[in-house]
Amino acid sequence: MPTKSLLHYTIIKHIIDEGFAPGLKTLSQLLDSDASKIKRTLYELQDYHGVVLHPDKPSVWVIHPFSLAPTNFLVRSTRGIWWGNCAWCSLGVAALLNEDLTITTRLGAYDEQIVIHINNGELSDKNLLVHFPVPMANAWDNVIYTCSTMLVFKNEEQITEWSNRHNIPKGDIQPLDNVWRFSKKWYGNHLNPEWQKWTMDEARNIFREFNLTGKIWELEKSEERF
Repeated sequence: MPTKSLLHYTIIKHIIDEGFAPGLKTLSQLLDSDASKIKRTLYELQDYHGVVLHPDKPSVWVIHPFSLAPTNFLVRSTRGIWWGNCAWCSLGVAALLNEDLTITTRLGAYDEQIVIHINNGELSDKNLLVHFPVPMANAWDNVIYTCSTMLVFKNEEQITEWSNRHNIPKGDIQPLDNVWRFSKKWYGNHLNPEWQKWTMDEARNIFREFNLTGKIWELEKSEERF
């Protein structure tokens, strides 16, 4: 039976190469394993918070940083197009692709569309901001919702107005360029057949490395991985 790590790698590699997630039959062929064993490992991977499956079937909905359903973040390169779950994830997709690309999104998920260019590893607009309203300790309570709120804005005033309008507590605000550098470190091991989630201590150390501090970034002491 394939390990969770190898299954995770195989899914992400297929998404990068083909633009969509492999189904059970394809995974069975790629991993030379019985579909029932693949299905069992998929659910184990979900329990590990390494994938989000559709509620009624063993089919990939989200495998961070990729979404397999349309979102507010479209990543495009000469190789293809992909959806990121949020600002953080879309930069994680860019980090894994490691090539010139664009990220198209709407500020605050409203009307104003922007295109972020990444060329030779550099962002075109480093002055944009990313808002993180959900505490990381609660991120997996409803990870789809959590990701949907991590949006790009022009300035803090825009974030304040957005938070008040939608009654969503104002969280931490980070420069897009810092989130880009953070994403490269956070997602740097995702395309690895021996991938594992970060331990809580490792996650806290990475947060501190990129000055991600305060209540939003606090994690409890736990043997679980983040």
